[in-house]
Amino acid sequence: MPLLNPFSFLLFFILSTCCVLNLSNATSRAPNRMLALVQNQPLVLKYHKGTLLKGNITLHLLWYGTFTSTQRSILIDFVQSLASTSSSPTPSSVSSWWRTTESYRGGSCTLVVGSQTLDGNYSLGKSLNTDKLLALASKANYEPHVVHVIMTSADVAVEDFCMNQCGTHGWGKRNDGERVAYAWVGNPITQCPGQCAWPFHQPIYGPQTPPLAAPNVDVGVDGMVINLATVLAGLVTNPFEDGYYQGPPSAPLEAVSACTGIFGKGAYPGYPGNVLVDKTTGASYNAVGVRGRKFLLPAMWDPLSSSCKTMV
Repeated sequence: MPLLNPFSFLLFFILSTCCVLNLSNATSRAPNRMLALVQNQPLVLKYHKGTLLKGNITLHLLWYGTFTSTQRSILIDFVQSLASTSSSPTPSSVSSWWRTTESYRGGSCTLVVGSQTLDGNYSLGKSLNTDKLLALASKANYEPHVVHVIMTSADVAVEDFCMNQCGTHGWGKRNDGERVAYAWVGNPITQCPGQCAWPFHQPIYGPQTPPLAAPNVDVGVDGMVINLATVLAGLVTNPFEDGYYQGPPSAPLEAVSACTGIFGKGAYPGYPGNVLVDKTTGASYNAVGVRGRKFLLPAMWDPLSSSCKTMV
């Protein structure tokens, strides 16, 4: 989501001979966090009376490009950590972070990992635009309560990646009127770690505070976790451009992107705030997920307090 240069784009693609997605400009983006450091806007996310994603939502994952099994496991563990099996998750659990979305109208949203597809042959090439992202999301037959999540490897260039966004979610409409949602995040390690993997990498400009140690020892993928968290929170609270957001619908500030750059109390431009530090590895984190996996998660706007809520 561009915070300095809002813009929108058109979404066209053909699902199949009998299912066509029509024009849609509903797109929201995980912001380039360094661009967002200069923002200082009132945090009031208005509800625009549209549909939110609630109940059980299945995420079908598409791994586009080259990912190691370890990289995939980090991201899968994060998504699985969002759904808690405990009625009383600990304050520092990933599921506690996700439960803030319950404060948005309509109750809870449970995300479940569905099918996984490996596209290591780069079926649409190594340069993707929004049409191609939407085409990748549309390969499978339509299913209700399903979102297709595309993750691109470090050697894949995506339209506006690094310049204005670190990830995005959008939607299209079938010719039968059904709306289809998708999400995308990319590995920024070779293209823009200073923008899309901050605070695990030195920023390219702005305050030059030392980078934090990545909790899963992978700067690019730990950055992807932050961006995926941002995109998924925006996806369920503003899936079709008429949910919760501030600003123009084509470039909205959403549940997490409204709180960009904040990871702990005391955050200020260039400083992510006070977070936890692993005594053994020195890695920074603020949430614990399945199998004891540690993550650094961004603050989320809480409708109950109208403020950015941090984990620690």
